[in-house]
Amino acid sequence: MVTIKDVAKHARVSVATVSRVLNNNGYVGAETRKKVMTAIEELNYSPNEVARSLYKRGSRLIGLLLPDITNPFFPQLARGVEDEAGRHGFRVLLGNSDEDIEKEMDYIQTFVQNNVVGMITATNHVDYDMYQSLDLPLVLLDRTSSSYPAVYADGREGGRLAAETLIKKGAQRVTLVKGPAHVKPAVDRYRGAVEVLGEADVDFSVMSTTSYAFEEALNWAEELFKKFPETDGIIASNDIVGIAIIHEALKRGKNIPEELQIIGYDDIPQSRLSYPPLTTIRQPAYEMGRRAAELLIQRIGQPQQEHRSIQMPVELIERHTTRKDDQE
Repeated sequence: MVTIKDVAKHARVSVATVSRVLNNNGYVGAETRKKVMTAIEELNYSPNEVARSLYKRGSRLIGLLLPDITNPFFPQLARGVEDEAGRHGFRVLLGNSDEDIEKEMDYIQTFVQNNVVGMITATNHVDYDMYQSLDLPLVLLDRTSSSYPAVYADGREGGRLAAETLIKKGAQRVTLVKGPAHVKPAVDRYRGAVEVLGEADVDFSVMSTTSYAFEEALNWAEELFKKFPETDGIIASNDIVGIAIIHEALKRGKNIPEELQIIGYDDIPQSRLSYPPLTTIRQPAYEMGRRAAELLIQRIGQPQQEHRSIQMPVELIERHTTRKDDQE
């Protein structure tokens, strides 16, 4: 069966452009419109009239694109989006890109084909052309860009807070696990931590990683102790890596927190269930998702509204992988 994606490819235009021609909304040049109509005729494409009529009456669908639903942080974001969208009579179509640009493009095309009226993305490719050509309100979630409104947590402050906590609790040889370089929140956390560690009277080392994936977290943890066996304080790139570090440290017979202190990032539900429970920097994931949906719905109602971004606060959640005040 011929799809809108096939028409776009045949006409050498974006799926969004074909959609504008079919629904007769938004600007499309005469030459481009002719190319699209010719492609439709040559391919004998028959658009879904039910979907088109629903679109013209006003779709109530929102697209949500996440980078990795196996990371428990992102379902928390999604729940906030879904709950707020539902309160306003919208439903959410979910896409999981796995940090794969091709999958991301496919999901965007799927959203357009299903006539979403707006989109929220937490992926890392918003500067690509496929986003520039979208004729839809767009809000970034846990990501930032000067081109779009965004909802995000204060990563720099989170990194500073983690470093200040370890220093206050007596760590002298700190290892900072740097998250993927292409993920801006990870870079912000890293910079915040380095600002504090660089001014403190402690030795610190940096270990770079390339993903937050479950499968790789244990490898990062093993590599960390091979490279820095004498470390007594670790700032993990996120809670998944932090829990993997706890697992590896206990395997090596290290006492936590007396001999080794660990701080994670995100405050996913599993951080409370690790043994010992993980001290972490909490991002308000549910509230971030809720505010992103709220912002998008405002933009759907007022498309010309000025770009507005919302920075959410972070906080230290102390559990059992850092020393209590009387142990310092």
